[in-house]
Amino acid sequence: MASCGCDNNLKFDGLSAAYKRALWAVIAINGSMFVVEMAAGTLAGSQALKADALDFLGDTATYSISLFVIGMPLVWRARAALVKGLSLGAMGLWVLGTTAYHVLVLGIPQAQVMGAIGFLALVANLTSVLLLLKFRDGDANVRSIWLCSRNDAIGNLAVILAASGVWATGTAWPDLIVAGIMAVLFLWSSAQIVRQAAAELRAEKNLSVSALGH
Repeated sequence: MASCGCDNNLKFDGLSAAYKRALWAVIAINGSMFVVEMAAGTLAGSQALKADALDFLGDTATYSISLFVIGMPLVWRARAALVKGLSLGAMGLWVLGTTAYHVLVLGIPQAQVMGAIGFLALVANLTSVLLLLKFRDGDANVRSIWLCSRNDAIGNLAVILAASGVWATGTAWPDLIVAGIMAVLFLWSSAQIVRQAAAELRAEKNLSVSALGH
């Protein structure tokens, strides 16, 4: 269990000055990396880099929402997590669609740029993961941030592997395969976040109905 200063029966809701500072730092890291990685992805012609850059952008926006709703009633925090989960699912579908398109219009990405930027993104995301590590267990709002940060680090490792594959094979297939895997990871995490947020909304609704009954 994460060290969040809460009892075992109540999930951490983000009400911590240390957590807010960590979240501000992670937002800054993600916003900066979106600009760097999207430019590099366009330059290198890499779908995997563009997919990862889009994830950085989505994280910047959703982490900002998470920061905004900290301290609000559970129903608002769960709704924010629900929006984040659905947004992550939309990103996954977009990446799947654009990857399918590039299968038909193949261009070989620049492996050197992919590898260098993938490594830079990995360092950025590992920093975010370390900042958020002790806050990984909590309500849907807090949990969604941890899942996104963890997925980003996994995605960066995949991009580096894709760069190696592109360099070794001289084809775009490793890049496209990694982009597809990342899309599936987005969709899987989206399902987890939406499921927890929906459960919290149902629990809050049942609690309200019970209170009215008394």
